[in-house]
Amino acid sequence: MTTETLLRRITDYGNRADPYPLYEELRATPVARQEDGTRLVGTYREILHLLHDPRISSDLRNRRHREGAAPDDEDAQGLPPAFLKLDPPAHDRLRRLFMRHFGPPHSPRRVSALGEELPGIITGLVDGLAGRNRIDVVDDFAYPFPVTVICRMLGVPREDEPRFHVWADAVVASIAPGPEENPGERRRAGQQAKAEMGLYMSGLMADRRGSPRDDMLSGLVNDDGADSGVEPVELVTNSVLLLVAGHETTVNLIANGMLTLLRNPEVLADLRATPAAMPQAVEELLRFEPPVHMLTQRTPLTDVEIAGVVIPEGVPLSLVLASGNRDPQPFTDPDRFDPWRPDNQHLGFGGGVHGCFGAPLARLEAQLALTELIRRLDSPRLAADPPEYRRNPVLRGPRRLLVDFDGMRP
Repeated sequence: MTTETLLRRITDYGNRADPYPLYEELRATPVARQEDGTRLVGTYREILHLLHDPRISSDLRNRRHREGAAPDDEDAQGLPPAFLKLDPPAHDRLRRLFMRHFGPPHSPRRVSALGEELPGIITGLVDGLAGRNRIDVVDDFAYPFPVTVICRMLGVPREDEPRFHVWADAVVASIAPGPEENPGERRRAGQQAKAEMGLYMSGLMADRRGSPRDDMLSGLVNDDGADSGVEPVELVTNSVLLLVAGHETTVNLIANGMLTLLRNPEVLADLRATPAAMPQAVEELLRFEPPVHMLTQRTPLTDVEIAGVVIPEGVPLSLVLASGNRDPQPFTDPDRFDPWRPDNQHLGFGGGVHGCFGAPLARLEAQLALTELIRRLDSPRLAADPPEYRRNPVLRGPRRLLVDFDGMRP
């Protein structure tokens, strides 16, 4: 088949369980032009270069208009783009503000205090599985754990989870590229969900303004620092981003991690015996089965030459991180899961100015969650392999992960 159909084939749900042969095909061509004009890049060195190239924009408003194309951002609902969809200096101003209330040096206790609570949250969730011999790792554990964490961090009532679960599902479905059914309907549903979630977050912020609590929303709305000139609607848009991104990717990291460990029982046994090795194992999971497979929102601000190929100004550009993570150039035997892999400089959290600032928390959540699951579940094994996957090819992970086990260890 021609490389021009790679994006169509990668996003085809029939290939969701194993897109890696397609990524190998992609790596044979440094820059692969697609049927719709999109350029795909799947080699490690080129992805790393483009992640750090200031000529590559994350603002879709810089994308060359294609006749008949629908709006790609929040403007249709009157909302400004989140900082993930902005370039410096606008990106830097918003990111600094949110970083100030996320962790060190300005809020050194935010993550560390959560770190003290996480074991108790995990233990409570695993204890709730007692008396069963089959669980869905996603619904029973991988989803409720990071949702509880991001709610506590932001200051969102946990009892409102059913409301924003529906919104988050619509938002995630709306960003899926490729030939999914009813793209216009999905985009409209996603925009409506963002608008409703924005109203919800506005209400929470109004309650915190002048009456702060110990949470991020309180810090943001009462901030009087150097970047305090942020418009309220900017706070809303970016808080919505954190609420969605703060749990969706970690769900995938935990679920993909458990799936990979169950497929490698000898590694699972080693990690059960040596839990101190779990941080290194999580780094390998971020390489081997990353929660985010591609960054679709990139646009060259000028003609950019990479690996001898010119990517024209204004064309859609997608960086396939999961392909770069399996590139044999930097990674020896890349299709082998090796928790003891040295110098693992993976692309699991992206890179450059848009590198994931929630990475330290996501790492900690995955390390603690996987350690406790493999310690407590007796003889865990997959009930179905491959599992049912989510529809989205960008945020790739199991929709359900059914696991049988013989009982619960104390």
